[in-house]
Amino acid sequence: MQRRSVWGLTFLSGVSLLALASCQKQEAKQGPMGPPVVPVSAAKATQESVPTELRVVGTVEASAIVQVKSQIAGELQRMGFTEGENVAKDQVLFEVDPRPYEEALRQAEANVERDRAQIGQLEATLARDAAQARFNKTDADRYTELLKAGVVSKSQTDQAITSADVARESARATSASIESAKAALASDISAVGAAKLNLTYCTIRAPLAGRTGNLLVHPGNLVKSNDVPLVVIHRVSPIFVNFNVPEQHLAAVRRLSANRKLAVRVFPADSPDRISSGVLSVIDNTVDTATGTIHLKATFENTDGLLWPGQFVTAVLTLDTIQGATVVPSEAVQAGQQGQFLYVVKPDKTVESRQVTVGRAFGKKLIIEKGVAPGEGVVTDGHLRLFPGAHVLLVDPSKVDAGKS
Repeated sequence: MQRRSVWGLTFLSGVSLLALASCQKQEAKQGPMGPPVVPVSAAKATQESVPTELRVVGTVEASAIVQVKSQIAGELQRMGFTEGENVAKDQVLFEVDPRPYEEALRQAEANVERDRAQIGQLEATLARDAAQARFNKTDADRYTELLKAGVVSKSQTDQAITSADVARESARATSASIESAKAALASDISAVGAAKLNLTYCTIRAPLAGRTGNLLVHPGNLVKSNDVPLVVIHRVSPIFVNFNVPEQHLAAVRRLSANRKLAVRVFPADSPDRISSGVLSVIDNTVDTATGTIHLKATFENTDGLLWPGQFVTAVLTLDTIQGATVVPSEAVQAGQQGQFLYVVKPDKTVESRQVTVGRAFGKKLIIEKGVAPGEGVVTDGHLRLFPGAHVLLVDPSKVDAGKS
C-alpha cells in the first residue's frame, strides 16, 4: 500500500514538471509581456520608372482578306492546297479545264497567219497596180502630145487618159485593202493576247501569302467568270488589332505618335503570359460620339501565329513614363472603413497602419501617391492577425499560412 502511494506521488511530480516546462516554453514564445509575435511576409516600397498604359479589350483582324474567284468559265479540275493551311504568294490553288482556251488560242494564231498572208498578197497586187498606173500615165501623156501634133485622134487620147485613171484608182483601192488587212491583223494579234491571258487564268494562284479557310467550291463543278468565291484567304502576318481608347487620351496619343511609334502589347484572355508586341499604326479620323472613344489600330508581325482573326485580346498601349514613382506589391494594400491602407513594418519589428493614396496599377504592383516612402517595409501577407503596434516576425510567404494555424 505504501509502495503504491510513493509511485503515485512520483507520477504527479513528473506531470507537474512537464506542465511547468510547457508553460515556460509557451511563455518564452509569447514573451514575458504582451500578445504573441505574428508571422508575416513583407516587401520594401521601391522607386521605379512606371510606364503610363491604357488597358482595353481589342479584336484581331487580318491585314488583308481576299476572296479567290475564277476569272474564266469552265470545269474546276483540281486544287493544289489543303483547306485551312498556309499558302505562299503565287502558289497554285486551282486549275480550270484549259482545253477550250487552248483551242481559242490556236484559232486566234491561225487568224493572224491568215491576215499576214493576205497582206502579202495585197502588197504584191499593189506593186502590180502601181506599175500599171505608171505605164498608163506615161501612155496618156504621149497620146496627149500626139494629139497636139494631129497624129492621133481625140478618142484615142481620151481612152489612154481613162486607162491611166483606172489604173491609178485600182492601186489606191489595193492600198486601202492593205490598210484594212493590217487593222484585221492588229485585231487578231490582240485576240491572241486575250487567248493567252485566258489560258493563264486557267491556273488560279494565291494573290498573297496567308491562311486559307474552308473550300467553298469543290473540283468537278462548273464555275463562272467572277462568280462565287472558291476560297477565302486571310493574311495573318502581319496582323492588325483594333481597339478603342477614351477620347481624353486622344491628344496624348497624337502628340506622342508624331515623334515615334507607340508600343502596344496584347495577350489572349486565356493566356496572359503569351504576349505579342507591336506598334500603333492607325489613328481613326473621327471620335465615336456614341461611345466617346477613338478607334486605334496596331500592327503585329505575328510570326508565331499566336493572334487569330476575330479573336478578343487585351491590348495595352504604352504612353508616357512616370519617373521615380513609389510602388508596392498590390497585395500590400488593404481596404478599410476609412479607405485604403497598408501596414508598415517599423525598425523595432512592430507595424503601423497608414492610410494611402493609391494610383494606377501596372502588372502586380500599385503606385502609391501618398502615405509610404521608398525603402519602407510593407506587409504583403498575414494581415488578418495584425493590428497597429503588433510585433511581427518576418518569414517566407510559404510559412505564413503555417503560422496562422
